[in-house]
Amino acid sequence: MQFKTFGNTGIKMSALGFGAMRLPMDGTGEKVDYDKATAMIHKAFESGVNYIDTAPGYCGEDSEVAVGKALKGWRDKVYLSTKNPIQDSSGENWRKRLEGSLKKLDVDYIDFYHMWGISLDSFRTQVDVPNGPMEAAQKALEEGLIKHISFSFHDKAENMFPIIDSGYFSSVLAQYNLLDRSNEEAIAHAAKKGLGVVAMGPIGGGRLGAPSEALKKLIDKEVHSTAEMALRFVLANPNVHIALSGMENEAMVAENVKVASIEGTLTKEEQLQVDRMMAENRRLAELYCTACNYCMPCPQNVNIPKVFELMNYHKVYDLTDYAKTEYASLDVPLEERHEWVRGNGFNAAKCTKCGLCEEKCPQHLKIIEQLMETDAALR
Repeated sequence: MQFKTFGNTGIKMSALGFGAMRLPMDGTGEKVDYDKATAMIHKAFESGVNYIDTAPGYCGEDSEVAVGKALKGWRDKVYLSTKNPIQDSSGENWRKRLEGSLKKLDVDYIDFYHMWGISLDSFRTQVDVPNGPMEAAQKALEEGLIKHISFSFHDKAENMFPIIDSGYFSSVLAQYNLLDRSNEEAIAHAAKKGLGVVAMGPIGGGRLGAPSEALKKLIDKEVHSTAEMALRFVLANPNVHIALSGMENEAMVAENVKVASIEGTLTKEEQLQVDRMMAENRRLAELYCTACNYCMPCPQNVNIPKVFELMNYHKVYDLTDYAKTEYASLDVPLEERHEWVRGNGFNAAKCTKCGLCEEKCPQHLKIIEQLMETDAALR
């Protein structure tokens, strides 16, 4: 296992982190199968992984309990991360949620405690306010209930900079992978400022776990899977200290540990080759749509940029199975979706060919024709 110094904390962290958001569930589908979860978490710990991340809402709100059980006998050897959803600007309510996590985890303290999924706006209006969550976090830090204040991030990349520069945080958890490098400059800034950087979604939330010869060929040396290529790419970034992978079984643990144990995951020449080929892939993708969003909103709530993004995964990146699965998910009624994905709109099947999108497109693309083409390819 490779280890990296985690920002200014001085802690030597394993390059691979265990994400406890996809733990095996029991027969009811409502609770984690604690025996299976403990076995795979212990396998990771025994292989050198010393960072585990969970959250109150994972695995039917049972992940923290499962992680707490797996920590027995390991608590002083590994670093625990969990999160506090910022639901309001009340420090008192923030404290109650912290105490709830401590109880479910059955621990006395949390090593890295995250302001969960904050944006720049929520940081300014709900977190860093009088008697708010940040003041409560500082008090919890003084009491030893948490060891480090952290944040996770899903906002626009440029909005991460002022949060980093606030000086409050020891680490950041942000999206970064082969297909989504939008946070690359921000995480470099975070590392420069002494924050530990944890990359979530190194396998692209499943996208890069699907077979893709196009992505496996990004470097000359033998790569056994698309997931391996994706993980090696993230680990090669010197500004990323931990690649946090949500693991579902012991085989996945073994595969990820093997990749995270390779010294010098990509040479400088290989990194340049990846950059060149990804730049060419982006150019090919932009021939279909540059995702400028000028075509939106659609009267039928068709998410035109998202539909074309999925077509690019199919045509350019050879991720057809993933593209079809995600395309089908855009057929699900909004009320049946998780609140995080209700804003994703619908797929091209809802298109009425009204033509408003084509009137607004600065590239004068034949959007309707391409929507119909996408629907035929991915349905």
